[in-house]
Parts: sequence; structure tokens; C-alpha cells
Amino acid sequence: MSALLYALGILLIGIGLAVSIALHEIGHLVPAKRFGVRVTQYMIGFGPTVWSRRRGETEYGIKAIPLGGYIRMIGMYPPHKGDAPGTIREDSTGFFQQMSDEAKEWESSQYSPEEQHRTFVNLSVPKKLAVMLGGPFMNLVLSVLLLAVLLIGFGLPTTTAEVKSVSQCVVPATAPPDADCAGMPPAPAAAAGIRPGDEITAIAGEPVGDFQDLSRIVRAHPDQEIEVELVRDGAPMTLTVTPLSNDVVSLDADGRPIIGEDGTPRTEKAGFLGVSGTQAMVRQSITGLPGMVWDTFAGTAKVVLTLPMRLWDIGVTVFSDQPRDPNGPLGVVGVSRLAGEVVSADAPGFEAKERAFTLISMLASLNMALFVFNLIPLMPLDGGHVLGALIEGARRQAARLRGRPDPGPVDMSRMLPVTNVVALAFIGMSVLLLYADIVKPIRMFGP
Repeated sequence: MSALLYALGILLIGIGLAVSIALHEIGHLVPAKRFGVRVTQYMIGFGPTVWSRRRGETEYGIKAIPLGGYIRMIGMYPPHKGDAPGTIREDSTGFFQQMSDEAKEWESSQYSPEEQHRTFVNLSVPKKLAVMLGGPFMNLVLSVLLLAVLLIGFGLPTTTAEVKSVSQCVVPATAPPDADCAGMPPAPAAAAGIRPGDEITAIAGEPVGDFQDLSRIVRAHPDQEIEVELVRDGAPMTLTVTPLSNDVVSLDADGRPIIGEDGTPRTEKAGFLGVSGTQAMVRQSITGLPGMVWDTFAGTAKVVLTLPMRLWDIGVTVFSDQPRDPNGPLGVVGVSRLAGEVVSADAPGFEAKERAFTLISMLASLNMALFVFNLIPLMPLDGGHVLGALIEGARRQAARLRGRPDPGPVDMSRMLPVTNVVALAFIGMSVLLLYADIVKPIRMFGP
């Protein structure tokens, strides 16, 4: 049964990833067709074609290596000035120039002169940006929708004000670990009659929403008699409690320790009650979605910006005895293994709702990663084409202001050497992550 659940987890994340890639390419396909560009292929994956069907002028299909996808549009590179599509030039000199010319010749051989107006390169700059940003935008939208499902439908893991446990006594910090309550003063909560299962709704007249509110209010009332309003077995009750004064580290508005001029944390007198909260999934307001999206974006951007360093660390880790960073990048195999663990794990408190929450959060993170990664301004990523379109627009605007002729589209074929280097780097990264995910996998539940 466990093996079947493991396989189900891999299948579910595989379907989710395939849908994400498919929607990314639809984000390119729809505006391209809308602007009249002839799209010859829409493919999910790379390598040999597993299945395909032709609809109109476009071939739709699935390829063997599920590491991405693409659409193929005619006229990605401009022909040489004065040349008709399909013209072969004999005067190319230099390896890089020859590479550029051969790419242009192949591109122009895919369409006739009558179709010049249907090429990608013939689009205006705003339309080029719409086509190239359409793919990443689809992943951003999908990520936002999945995060909204998590926030509103499932809720976020929160420590609630429902009492999970009550300390029976106050044990001094100098007491041995196995000390019992004999001769120890009772904890304020126990002395007041607070029990596990009580839902605390207000303290000292202030409403309590979660355990963080409870802790904040109690801290502010050391050695002060206050009223605690709670619900026990459906009935409201009010108890009187005196939080014990305790020396604790001072915290700022963000909950971080305040460090003094001498470099040590500041301390202050704070109230101690002696209760712990209950962990639960609490549904949140839609107003929290922008912050959640921003946190996910910022975290993903940080990983992408530090990717070379992280890959170096992975390379050192897999060939040494060092443990792998559990927050480091994963390949397709690593993500699949984690999904299999999520669905098949037998962990207390990790039931169907928690499994679904984790899988959806993984897909939300994957789509945010696809959004951020594809905006890197390097060919062959979408960001490379976006950069080319922006440079083209800036050149045309500068020429217009100076009264000079239109310089024409930017020749992205000259970036083919960089494109090949980046493509090789991506292949190397994929191989490294594949090896790391096999020999030193990141696990969610133990070894």
C-alpha cells in the first residue's frame, strides 16, 4: 500500500508539473496566434516526440524528456538586410558570424516571402513583450491561485489560543532535567484552574485571536491580577490569574531579540502563564494574499540569485561527507521523491488535509520558480527575448528622437554563442541535481 501511495504522489506532482509547463506554453501560444504569427509547433518536453497531432498549421505534441516545453514560431531571427527569406549568403566569415548566418538561413527557409508579415521578428516591441512574457505570467497566475487556495481554503499552520497543555509548576532554570513538581510553586494557569482544551478568548479585556496574542498580553502583565475569558465545553467562563514575573529577552515589533550596545540581548520583566497552544490550520483573510505572494516571490528570487553558489555547495556535498542543505534546489527527481513521501508517509498528525496542503504548496512554489527563472535575461530563456525586445524599443526610440532611420529589429542570432553556453550550463545543472537527488536525496520524514 505504501509503495502505491508513493507512486501516486509522484504521479500527482508529475501531472501538476506537466499542467504548469503546458499553461506556460499556452501563455506564449495564444498571444502569438492572436498577433498573426505562424506557430508551427507546440511541444511539452524535449527530445524525441512521443505523441503529436496536427491541428491547422500547428503540430501539438509531447516529447520524451519532461524538463520544459516550447512553441516554435517562424522568423525568430531577421534575414540580412536586403535579402529575401531563404537567401543563402556565401560571404560569411568567422565562426560566430557563420553560426548566425546559418541560423538565419534555416529560419528563413521555413517560410515564403509572402509570409514575412507573419514572422515573430516582424512584430512590434509591445507585441513581442506580450508573447514572451505570456508564459511566465501564466505561471505567476497559477502560483497566486494555488497560494489563494492554501490561504483561504486550507488555512495556514497557526498556534491557536486553545490550550494544549498546562504546566503544573514553575521549575527553576537551575533544576535538573528530571525534576518533579514536589516543593515547586504551582504555575499561574494551573493555580487559576485553566485546563487543556480551554479556548481562551480574551485576557485583561483584550480579545485573543491566536497564541501570539495570548503571549503578548500575558507578557505585559507580570505580577498583575487579570481576568482570563475562555470557553470550556461550549460554555463561557471567566477566571482570575496572576502571571508570574519572569526575566525574558526583549523583543522588537517583529519578534526579534533587541541587542544592546554591549552586544548582548536586552532583558525585561514579563508575565508567565504556563500554557501551550494547539497547532491547527486556520483559514486566513484574502487580504493576506499579497503578502504571501510577495514572500514566496522574494524567497524564490533569493534562491535564483544565489543559484551558482548553491550548485557549487551541492557539488561539494555529493562528493563529500557533508550533509545536503534541506533548503537547497531540487531537480525533477528530488521533487518527485518528496511528493512520494508526502503522500505515503505514516506520520502522526499528517493526514489527508496536511498532505494535500503540502502538495499544493509544492506546486505553488514550482510555478513561482518557473516565473522567476524564466525572467533571467539570458537566451534561450524568455527573459533573454524580453531583453532583446527592450533593447530594440530603446534603439528605435533613440533613432526617432535623433531623426535617423529605423535601425530595425535586434538580431538575436548574434547571441547564439551565449545561448549555447547557457544551454550547456542548464544541462550540467540538471545532471548535477539528478545525481544529487539520487545519491543524497532531501527527505521530509527522517532518513
